[in-house]
Amino acid sequence: MGAGLDAHAHSASREMGALVAWGRGVGGWRLALGARLPPWDAGFCTEPGLQSWRGGDREALLLELRAAVVEHRGPLVTLNKPQGLPVTGKPGELTLLSVLPDLSQSLGCPSLQVIRAPGKETSGLVLLSTCPQTASRLQKFFIRSRRAHRPTATYWAVTNGIPDASEGQILAALTLQHIGGVSVVIPVKCPSRRDLLEGVKRTLSHFRVMATGSGCALIQLQPLTLFPSQLQVHMMLQLCPVLGDHTYSARAGTVLGQRFLLSAENTKPQRQALDDALLRRLHLTPAQAAQLPLHLHLHQLLLPGSRPADAPIELRAPLPRYFSRTLQCLGLCQQ
Repeated sequence: MGAGLDAHAHSASREMGALVAWGRGVGGWRLALGARLPPWDAGFCTEPGLQSWRGGDREALLLELRAAVVEHRGPLVTLNKPQGLPVTGKPGELTLLSVLPDLSQSLGCPSLQVIRAPGKETSGLVLLSTCPQTASRLQKFFIRSRRAHRPTATYWAVTNGIPDASEGQILAALTLQHIGGVSVVIPVKCPSRRDLLEGVKRTLSHFRVMATGSGCALIQLQPLTLFPSQLQVHMMLQLCPVLGDHTYSARAGTVLGQRFLLSAENTKPQRQALDDALLRRLHLTPAQAAQLPLHLHLHQLLLPGSRPADAPIELRAPLPRYFSRTLQCLGLCQQ
């Protein structure tokens, strides 16, 4: 088991090294993984280039998104969404969609539309298109891939805890419920046919441990179905909540060093609690840990080639700076 994890860590370090070389000069991300990182203080969310959005005015967001553009090729534009930025929202709220007209004009291209984007608390690749026909073709490709259980999206996550297996699949029936005025995802054991007709969905993800250290893990996640917060809930069910998950991590309880699953119906969302040893490794105070961003990043998307015989196109997004810093603090990357 240890040798296998060492191999995973070595593979992860090679991939992250390639990512650094590929990502230099993209937006504001210029920090190599081997470089000395600045101290993590309470202002990390607003420090330029950290890629964690905590609010601002429209012009500031537009500048941030222009700097986050990874590639502009033909009708496709890809950008690296900062963590904390919602894609949609209520009228008048500052969201990715609300500034798309300004971003289109700033980039000198026709109106952009979202094809694929991670949720608010997740960072990573956003796929945009100026061509409705291209957008429709890619959306149909993603739907066909999900039906065939072919992964097209690869996420990286840092988890508080290490899965028992180094690789595997997570299958769980999930549903959305309103508890205490908050909409949360609830696992459903042995769903009936009626449950499945009333909104319960069978969900499936593949995971692979890439590196371990300090009781944490760097995990590669590939969702094979689509459901809100699917990856966060799946890792919580493995008793390895994603670092910075302030919604579902409280369901993984600990007694005498042993973790167990608490009832979702009786566990309210709360700030993630980290033990003293982990806080020291991360150089965080409890107050700073309470503001820790979700360490879940949409790292790669696979798109179909222009012709059926063409190889798939790989799109990648550099890691947010806080994510890279965490990997170093926890020894999850090797130089």
